[in-house]
Amino acid sequence: MSTPSAPHQLDKKAEAWSALFSEPMSELVQRYTASVDFDRRLWDADIRGSLAHAEMLQAVGLLSAEDGAAIQRGMAQIRAEIEAGQFEWKLVLEDVHLNIEARLTQLVGDAGKRLHTGRSRNDQVATDVRLWLRGEIDELLALLAALQAALVDVAERNAEVILPGFTHLQVAQPVSFGHHLLAYVEMFARDAERLVDVRRRVNRLPLGAAALAGTSYPLDRERVARSLGFDGVCQNSLDAVSDRDFAIEFTAAATLCMVHISRLSEELILWMSQSFGFIDLADRFCTGSSIMPQKKNPDVPELARGKTGRVVGHLMGLVTLMKGQPLAYNKDNQEDKEPLFDTVDTLRDTLRIFAEMVGGITVKPEAMERAAKKGYATATDLADYLVKKGLPFRDAHEVVAHAVKTAIGRGIDLSELTLAELQAFDARIEADVFEVMTLRGSLEARKVLGGTAPLQVRAQVARHRTRLAG
Repeated sequence: MSTPSAPHQLDKKAEAWSALFSEPMSELVQRYTASVDFDRRLWDADIRGSLAHAEMLQAVGLLSAEDGAAIQRGMAQIRAEIEAGQFEWKLVLEDVHLNIEARLTQLVGDAGKRLHTGRSRNDQVATDVRLWLRGEIDELLALLAALQAALVDVAERNAEVILPGFTHLQVAQPVSFGHHLLAYVEMFARDAERLVDVRRRVNRLPLGAAALAGTSYPLDRERVARSLGFDGVCQNSLDAVSDRDFAIEFTAAATLCMVHISRLSEELILWMSQSFGFIDLADRFCTGSSIMPQKKNPDVPELARGKTGRVVGHLMGLVTLMKGQPLAYNKDNQEDKEPLFDTVDTLRDTLRIFAEMVGGITVKPEAMERAAKKGYATATDLADYLVKKGLPFRDAHEVVAHAVKTAIGRGIDLSELTLAELQAFDARIEADVFEVMTLRGSLEARKVLGGTAPLQVRAQVARHRTRLAG
């Protein structure tokens, strides 16, 4: 029969791993080395991993049925205490793993001590982080799908709206506003693909690697992997406990996603400014000024743009953390959690708020069209017209450049030049040129796959809807 241990013994940190030490750890070192303040969020993964390990120990004859049942009862109580906010997290016990193990031993006695048979905190923490991150990736994928769906909805409603397309932030050619938004859908779709790919490498079980060399106990690692939903086990014990490349790879994927969010943020900020006036954001995503009553500031996209640098910094920190470590586990790896946790939190919160914010964008088509007319956005269409009349493109480019120069000098649009004036630049130009030089004509002409014609935009909307529904 398992008997509970005396509560006062559980706070002696040295007893958590060895009786070797002759003096207690200083309070300063305890605070410096403890991680329980931030790694306690791994509690659910730790309990799940421990229960799967206990079930396997029982299956291979290393744990009695009585002890197995006691561990299950104890873990159920610990789960209830944590969920109710009644669990006492102790700094002296350093991390989430020892806190849970100590409480389990307090509840069920020697059965709690037997739970650690065949494992180390090294493979335990690696398992917990992977298990936790796998669940977070699944949630992020759902949020990425929601953001894409919101963008697709706005794109479909604005397939016919003309936006000045820019290169070098100069008006280049007219594009559909819906087409422009679908560019971000493509980016976020690739971000989702990267996360799916990262998840495959996250989903490998380190448990059973023990401290670094494996264990002499006859563990069934594959059984634990199946129980926890892992795709397989880490095949090398040294690698299993020491590398955090899966965390680095996730943070790299998250960084790219935040970069895409930052680019979208920059455009939302520009479009909302008085200089552009293309869109408006709902009031609930903006703030005012403490001194200028007329101001409506796009704080959410500005902050997302800023938080992108924060995630980029986490990536650099994790790469630097790993680069100089010899095999196998080193205490350095405790520093992987805070940047990883913050990356997940930042990306999750940003995706959630952007999906809602994008859905509430107010589009101002007239302002967009006026801006498109100012930049001679159909100049390339005039060049293409001349090419179709038999003029080599380079020569057509030169002809149109002269026409644009003339229009600029007179302060008018290309389409406002008379037919006679246009024919002075090239006799091939006929009356049908004015249909080509309209913004709408330019938009409709680009029907090539992936082009900006509304017909293509609607086809892409349908493709994305089918993809997201699958």
